[in-house]
This record gives sequence, C-alpha cells and structure tokens, in this order.
Amino acid sequence: MLEVSGLNVSIGAVPIVHDASFFVGEGEFCGLIGRNGAGKTTLLRALMGALPATGKAVLDGTDLIALPSHHRVRKGIGYMPEDRRLVPEFTVEENIMLPAWAAQMSDAPKQLDWIFGIMPEVARFRSRRALELSGGQQKMVALARALMAGRRLLLLDEPFEGLAPALARRLGEVMADLKAERVSVLIAESNEGHVTDLLVRTFRIERGRVSAQSHQPASEAAAQSA
Repeated sequence: MLEVSGLNVSIGAVPIVHDASFFVGEGEFCGLIGRNGAGKTTLLRALMGALPATGKAVLDGTDLIALPSHHRVRKGIGYMPEDRRLVPEFTVEENIMLPAWAAQMSDAPKQLDWIFGIMPEVARFRSRRALELSGGQQKMVALARALMAGRRLLLLDEPFEGLAPALARRLGEVMADLKAERVSVLIAESNEGHVTDLLVRTFRIERGRVSAQSHQPASEAAAQSA
C-alpha cells in the first residue's frame, strides 16, 4: 500500500534521512523505532509533505513526493505530530475538522460521527477550546484530527509520549479498534513497549538510516504457545 524507496530528506544543507526504504501493507500497524534525534519526525514530516524530499513514496500507485501536502490529505493520509499542534482558540470539533476543510471533504460530518463513536471521551468535550484541555486530552484530539483525514494511512509521531498510564492504555485501545477498519498505521516511537502488541513489523532508524526488523506481536506469540 505504501512503498517508500530511496527517500532522502535534508533540513537546510544538513542531510537527515538517508536512502530510506520500507513497506507498509494495507491494514498493517508498523513501528518506526529509534532514539530521539534519529530522524523519525523528519521522515514522517517528509511523507506528509511538510519537508521536501527526494526518492519515492508510493501510496496506492501514486507517488506522494510530487504532491503538495493538502493533496496528500485528499489521498487519505492523516498525521499526528509529536507536539499536537492544535489551534488553541479553536474548539475541539473545529480542530478535528481542519483537514476536512483543507481537503474539502464532502463526507466530513459522517467521518466526525465515526470518530466520536470510537472516541466518545473526545465527543464529550467537543465544544471546549483546545487551550482548556490537559496535555493528554490534547493528544486524543490530535489523534481524532488525524483520523479525519487518515482513511488509508495514519502517521503517528510519539503518540504515547508524556501520557499518564490510564490515558496510554485508552489510546492503545483506540488504536486496537482501528485494526478492524483496515487503516494502515506507521507509528514512530522511541520506546516500542506501548505498541508491541499492535505491530506486525518494525523498522529501526538510526542516524537517519532505516533497517527492517521482523516482528511478531506478543499476543500472537502467546496464542501460539498456549
């Protein structure tokens, strides 16, 4: 579904991501695991169109590299940045709707109802301004906003960072529910402990270089040994 090959990304004159190649299949949850500064955020931002890149990133037969960011949204890509980047003065619902407005999605009300159905806690504070929320609540809203656009692919940057254990568990439950929706997900994490049971495959990134690592979810391994 998403095939990245020979992807190179620089910030200014500094090369950050070097010749990255990997594949995310339809409905797969894959992890991009690396320490802070390894290049995870740069790679995700390049896939979303926030940074220029060379190489290929082909989604459903279309090379994304030549497309502006808002056209990538129309292709069904949702992005949850590490720092949330909500508009403070906008309500929760307005923040979630931003990708729909940018991409002129005709079915946005239906998608919003679906999001609130799987994240009812977000629906309960839909009318509050983003600046009134806790950091954990803002993370949930950032995921909901990514889901508005991410019908085909979700790019999640450190979604569990800074979350209290209860909220981290809840976020994991929401992600597990997405598996039934056949949404493909690429999760960038420094520590894969939060997402091990979700992942079918991991990619390690170190100093901007990506290497593949086979992975079997812990739940699957437990089922086989039972």
